[in-house]
This record gives sequence, structure tokens and C-alpha cells, in this order.
Amino acid sequence: MSDANEHRGGNSLNPWLVAGLLIAIGALLFRGGEVFFGRDDSLHDPDAIARTVAARGDLAEDERATIELFQTASPSVVYVSRIDVRRDVLSRNIFAIPSGSGTGFIWDEDGHVVTNMHVIGDIKDGRVVFPNGGYSVTLEDGTEWRAERVGSSANRDLAVLKILDAPKERLIPIAVGTSEDLLVGQKVFAIGSPFGFDRTLTTGVISGLDREISAKTGRPIQGVIQTDAAINPGNSGGPLLDSAGRLVGINTAIFSPTRTYAGIGFAVPVDTVNTIVPQLIRTGRASRAGLGVVLFPDSVVREVARRGIIPRLGALVQENRRSGQDSEGEDALLRADLIIGIDDQAVANTNDVYRILDSKSEGDVVDVTVIRENETLELSVRLTGLEDEF
Repeated sequence: MSDANEHRGGNSLNPWLVAGLLIAIGALLFRGGEVFFGRDDSLHDPDAIARTVAARGDLAEDERATIELFQTASPSVVYVSRIDVRRDVLSRNIFAIPSGSGTGFIWDEDGHVVTNMHVIGDIKDGRVVFPNGGYSVTLEDGTEWRAERVGSSANRDLAVLKILDAPKERLIPIAVGTSEDLLVGQKVFAIGSPFGFDRTLTTGVISGLDREISAKTGRPIQGVIQTDAAINPGNSGGPLLDSAGRLVGINTAIFSPTRTYAGIGFAVPVDTVNTIVPQLIRTGRASRAGLGVVLFPDSVVREVARRGIIPRLGALVQENRRSGQDSEGEDALLRADLIIGIDDQAVANTNDVYRILDSKSEGDVVDVTVIRENETLELSVRLTGLEDEF
């Protein structure tokens, strides 16, 4: 072996020695880091115990009222799922697949459940599509029951299901109020299942009244309640309650580009619900009394009134769908007639017409006050029957 080789071999480091040195250095650095970053045992207190819970006084009166409202109304609120039945192409087995969900509430002891039409079905290519597997309704106690569709009104976004086989003692109908005397600023409460979070309570106020939204069919729903109570996907079909725990509306829609809560929610007023739901239970379809005319949108009426073309606000006839007089002794509404009253009730817009006619029936004769070519006339008009398309 050469001298050079002997010199290099004699100075090579033992790998075990190198490993030991690295471990020792790492330990020193770790301990130094503990001291540097505050891992000092002198900061620890072996006698540390949980803090004593501070005593709290009675709940505030408004808190107690909200809790009582939720505990009273919550048993009437249900979770609605629609079921589609599909067959596996390979195994040929049949599977029940949830295809949508929302909220509803128990209407009566017979097991009728009220919800939104868009919760139980979709509108595709101008027609309503319902699931082929029926529906599932989950009560507050967690029990799940099969339900069937009784009827629906797509034009008002309302639907009725019926729970099958559930014991009546488990069916607690919701308390029904009125929307006639609601005021902006009134407290309201929404119960539902937003994003699947079951039985969520949100609170707010009535932000506006007599709003108009569009149903899935495109037909306007008039007289809608606006609220800032948080309404999100899953709340649809749930109740909007007043401070007495009474139903004042059914949560229907939100105004948001992202389909999440943006401070503006809408509910169909309970007076409309209380008119339509009995019809759906009786016949499966909703009908309404009509004057046999098409009315101009309120925005058009406001504009022509602003320009002085008509003397005041009202409901302006665009088209009469009945030719001439219906029968002897009855009058016909004509294009450009401005309706300002029906049966001594003032009419300032189309919503007033719908509101008045909602209490009427097909075949009723009503006195209609119109302005025609600057002359005020009293007409006798027999109401027609208009059936919802869906």
C-alpha cells in the first residue's frame, strides 16, 4: 500500500462516531430550543383546576319567549325528501335514491303536510316532473314515514303531501295565523333544515310586504312577505312564524346571485296558503275566480298614470277573453278599462284584484267599478273559473 493511501485511510471517520455526534448535537439544539421558545417547566402549575362556573340569572324575557316558541312549533315541522327509484343496469336490482329535500309542516291531524311545489317536483320543458318513488317525511322524533302527493299549485309554489300510517298522536298541526295585519318591523322566526342542518331556527323581522316574485312557471306570486330571517336551500317549505308562534307565511325563495343567504328572503303569505291548501286537499288542484280578462303589469299602469294618460292608479284591462256580454243583465269589461273597485273594495293594483277575488268563487257576480273614457261606470260581471295549469 502506498504512503498516500495509508495517509487517507488513517484519517477516515468512523461512521458510528459521526452518528453519535449528530445525535448529541440534535439533543442540545432541541433542549436549547425549548428554553428559547418558552418550554420552561417553571411556567407550569401542577395545581391548575377548571374555572368555577359563574352564576347566571334568569333568561331574558325575549329569550324565554323565543325558546318557548321553538319548543312549541318545532314538533309541527318536518323534513321532506323525494325519492327516485332506479334499476342497476348490471345487477337489475332496484334502488331508492333521494333526489331532493326541503322542509314542510303538519297542516292537520289527518297527516297532511304543506310544503313548496319546488320541493316535491321540478318543472322541465314546461311541465312538472315528480319523483317516481314517492316521498319520505321525517318527524321531530326522528321517525321516517312514507308520504304521497295530494296536490300542488306550481303557480303559487304550494304543495300538499299526506303522511301514510303515522299515529295521529305524533301529528301535531301548526298554529295558523293571518297575514292580513302584518307590519314591517314585526319579529318573525323561520324553522327549517338549511343545507341539511335539521331544525334550525333563524330570526329576523318583516322587511317588506306586498312583494312580487315569480313562480317556477313564470307566473307572478303577489303579496309576498319579505324578511331578513336567514333562509337558505333546505328552508324552502318551512314555516315563517310571528312572535306568537303562529304561521304567517311559508318560506319560498331567497334573492341571491349565489343561492345562499343575502339578507333577503320571501314567504308566501298564510292567507294565500289557507285559501289554496283546502282546495288541494279537496280536489288535488287549485282554482281561482277570474274576471275573464288579462291585466297590464302594475309597472305599466304606474308609468301611464305618471304620464297622465289615465287619471289614477288601478288595474288596467289589456284583453277581454270573453266576447261581448256573457248573459243578459251582465256587462263586459273592455280593453283600457281601469278597474278601481270590486264590490265596494278599492282597487289600486292587480294584487288588490287577486286578493279580492281569492275570496270569491266561480259563478259569483261582482260589481266592478271602472273608469272608461273618463267616465265612471258600475258593471255587473260574472266570475269565471281559472284552474292552475299544474
